[in-house]
Amino acid sequence: MVFIRAPIIERVGPGLEILAEHAGKPVLVQKENLLAATFHPELTADTTVHAHFLQMAAANRAKPAAV
Repeated sequence: MVFIRAPIIERVGPGLEILAEHAGKPVLVQKENLLAATFHPELTADTTVHAHFLQMAAANRAKPAAV
């Protein structure tokens, strides 16, 4: 993981899923269709986060828009 002036997630609330940790702290979290990372996945050759994001987009594309 590449961290550049990254924020630190100190705590998470209900409904927030921790997808990855580093040094005992959450670094990738998700709540419904929102994804937040404290690192830069685009600066590595690992495409795991990108694949997850594309899966999220595909899943939400199939849902009708809320009005």
